[in-house]
Amino acid sequence: MDIKLARIDDRLVHGQVVTTWTKITGISRILVVSDEAAGSDLRKFLLKQASPPGVKTNVMTVEKLIEISNHSLLDNVKVMLLFTNPTDVSQLVKAGLPIDKVNIGGMKFSHGKKMITNFVSVDETDIEAFKFLSQQGIELEIRKVPSDRKINLIDVLKKTE
Repeated sequence: MDIKLARIDDRLVHGQVVTTWTKITGISRILVVSDEAAGSDLRKFLLKQASPPGVKTNVMTVEKLIEISNHSLLDNVKVMLLFTNPTDVSQLVKAGLPIDKVNIGGMKFSHGKKMITNFVSVDETDIEAFKFLSQQGIELEIRKVPSDRKINLIDVLKKTE
């Protein structure tokens, strides 16, 4: 599996992903990695329907991706991994998945979270997961679309402490 983009965006498959990120990365498959989404047949159906032409989408649990990550069917397949939170990313890194950069495109505000940019909010669990990823040498960039300026997430977290 050739990971072209690992992205955290709680909207998962939507316009920005379909129109910009898939084109710039040249992927042929989107892997939505979310225990919650994988548990809903309706949500899986809708996410697959939102995929751009020529790009296959699969929705799976974190454990399922760990299980299949070294399967020969994924050899040389250019993929985008989509997540809703950094905890799922850290689970995959702990399991040995080779992720060197994570793009953060959007994490909505909810009770118990604090806004760190106008489209990214985090709680303590998110912060701990991001710190773990950073300690592994993984670049954490905030960027909605490819043409946006990259913002280092750890620098933003330091300013908001």
